[in-house]
Amino acid sequence: QKQEERPLSQLVSPRRTPDHSAMWFCPLDGTLLQIAPAASSASSSDTGSVFICPTCPYARSITSPFVNALRPERKAVDDIMGGDAAWENVDRTAAVCGKCSHGEAYFMQMQIRSADEPMSVFYKCCQCGHQWNDK
Repeated sequence: QKQEERPLSQLVSPRRTPDHSAMWFCPLDGTLLQIAPAASSASSSDTGSVFICPTCPYARSITSPFVNALRPERKAVDDIMGGDAAWENVDRTAAVCGKCSHGEAYFMQMQIRSADEPMSVFYKCCQCGHQWNDK
Protein backbone atom coordinates (compact mmCIF):
# COMPACT_ATOMS: atom_id res chain seq x y z
CA GLN A 1 0.00 0.00 0.00
CA LYS A 2 1.52 3.29 -1.15
CA GLN A 3 1.38 6.27 1.21
CA GLU A 4 0.15 9.53 -0.29
CA GLU A 5 2.96 12.03 -0.83
CA ARG A 6 2.75 14.61 1.95
CA PRO A 7 5.49 16.65 3.57
CA LEU A 8 7.57 14.61 6.00
CA SER A 9 6.57 16.89 8.89
CA GLN A 10 2.89 15.94 8.36
CA LEU A 11 3.50 12.24 7.83
CA VAL A 12 6.07 11.47 10.50
CA SER A 13 5.57 12.91 13.95
CA PRO A 14 8.60 14.46 15.67
CA ARG A 15 8.66 14.18 19.44
CA ARG A 16 10.97 16.10 21.70
CA THR A 17 13.10 14.19 24.17
CA PRO A 18 14.26 15.75 27.47
CA ASP A 19 17.43 16.97 25.74
CA HIS A 20 15.21 18.61 23.03
CA SER A 21 16.56 16.63 20.08
CA ALA A 22 13.91 15.41 17.62
CA MET A 23 13.12 11.72 17.32
CA TRP A 24 10.92 10.44 14.50
CA PHE A 25 8.09 7.95 15.13
CA CYS A 26 5.93 5.81 12.85
CA PRO A 27 2.51 7.42 12.20
CA LEU A 28 0.88 3.97 12.06
CA ASP A 29 2.04 2.32 15.30
CA GLY A 30 4.22 4.88 17.13
CA THR A 31 7.48 2.87 16.94
CA LEU A 32 10.77 4.78 16.75
CA LEU A 33 11.82 4.92 13.09
CA GLN A 34 15.21 3.69 11.96
CA ILE A 35 17.35 4.91 9.07
CA ALA A 36 18.27 2.39 6.38
CA PRO A 37 19.90 2.66 2.96
CA ALA A 38 17.36 2.95 0.15
CA ALA A 39 17.04 0.08 -2.31
CA SER A 40 16.98 2.52 -5.24
CA SER A 41 17.03 6.30 -5.36
CA ALA A 42 14.03 7.59 -7.35
CA SER A 43 15.29 11.16 -7.79
CA SER A 44 18.58 12.96 -7.55
CA SER A 45 17.31 15.02 -4.58
CA ASP A 46 16.98 11.93 -2.36
CA THR A 47 19.71 11.32 0.21
CA GLY A 48 19.78 7.58 -0.55
CA SER A 49 18.27 6.66 2.83
CA VAL A 50 14.79 5.92 4.13
CA PHE A 51 12.99 6.01 7.45
CA ILE A 52 11.68 2.51 8.15
CA CYS A 53 9.52 1.11 10.91
CA PRO A 54 10.93 -2.14 12.34
CA THR A 55 7.44 -3.44 13.30
CA CYS A 56 5.32 -2.60 10.24
CA PRO A 57 5.92 -2.12 6.49
CA TYR A 58 5.99 1.71 6.76
CA ALA A 59 8.86 3.38 4.86
CA ARG A 60 9.44 6.98 3.80
CA SER A 61 12.33 8.34 1.74
CA ILE A 62 14.47 11.03 3.31
CA THR A 63 14.62 13.93 0.87
CA SER A 64 16.80 16.29 2.89
CA PRO A 65 19.56 15.62 5.41
CA PHE A 66 18.84 15.85 9.12
CA VAL A 67 21.75 17.18 11.15
CA ASN A 68 21.73 17.27 14.93
CA ALA A 69 24.98 18.01 16.72
CA LEU A 70 24.35 17.33 20.38
CA ARG A 71 27.12 18.27 22.76
CA PRO A 72 26.36 16.91 26.23
CA GLU A 73 27.30 18.97 29.25
CA ARG A 74 30.22 17.57 31.17
CA LYS A 75 29.49 16.75 34.77
CA ALA A 76 31.56 18.17 37.57
CA VAL A 77 34.09 15.55 38.63
CA ASP A 78 34.36 14.78 42.32
CA ASP A 79 37.86 14.65 43.76
CA ILE A 80 38.18 10.99 44.75
CA MET A 81 41.42 11.72 46.58
CA GLY A 82 39.57 13.67 49.27
CA GLY A 83 40.44 17.18 48.09
CA ASP A 84 43.12 19.39 49.64
CA ALA A 85 42.48 17.95 53.12
CA ALA A 86 43.77 14.53 52.00
CA TRP A 87 47.18 16.03 51.15
CA GLU A 88 47.67 17.53 54.63
CA ASN A 89 50.22 15.69 56.81
CA VAL A 90 51.56 13.46 54.03
CA ASP A 91 55.22 12.61 53.49
CA ARG A 92 57.55 13.97 50.81
CA THR A 93 59.77 11.99 48.52
CA ALA A 94 62.20 12.51 45.66
CA ALA A 95 60.07 12.35 42.51
CA VAL A 96 60.36 14.45 39.36
CA CYS A 97 57.22 16.36 38.33
CA GLY A 98 56.33 15.84 34.67
CA LYS A 99 54.94 19.37 34.43
CA CYS A 100 57.54 21.63 36.07
CA SER A 101 60.47 19.18 36.60
CA HIS A 102 60.63 19.94 40.33
CA GLY A 103 62.42 17.11 42.17
CA GLU A 104 60.21 16.76 45.25
CA ALA A 105 56.59 15.64 45.65
CA TYR A 106 54.10 14.69 48.32
CA PHE A 107 52.94 11.08 48.11
CA MET A 108 50.26 8.80 49.52
CA GLN A 109 49.42 5.15 49.03
CA MET A 110 45.90 3.76 48.59
CA GLN A 111 44.53 0.28 48.03
CA ILE A 112 42.22 0.88 45.07
CA ARG A 113 42.45 -2.52 43.38
CA SER A 114 41.91 -5.99 44.79
CA ALA A 115 43.80 -7.09 47.90
CA ASP A 116 46.24 -9.30 45.98
CA GLU A 117 47.38 -6.29 43.87
CA PRO A 118 49.99 -3.80 45.12
CA MET A 119 48.94 -0.45 46.55
CA SER A 120 48.72 2.54 44.20
CA VAL A 121 51.05 5.47 44.86
CA PHE A 122 49.76 8.99 44.17
CA TYR A 123 52.02 12.04 43.93
CA LYS A 124 51.46 15.80 44.12
CA CYS A 125 54.23 18.22 43.16
CA CYS A 126 55.39 20.43 46.05
CA GLN A 127 55.91 23.37 43.68
CA CYS A 128 53.11 23.45 41.09
CA GLY A 129 50.51 21.04 42.58
CA HIS A 130 50.42 18.73 39.52
CA GLN A 131 49.12 15.25 40.45
CA TRP A 132 50.09 11.88 38.97
CA ASN A 133 50.34 8.24 39.96
CA ASP A 134 52.62 5.26 39.45
CA LYS A 135 51.12 2.89 36.91
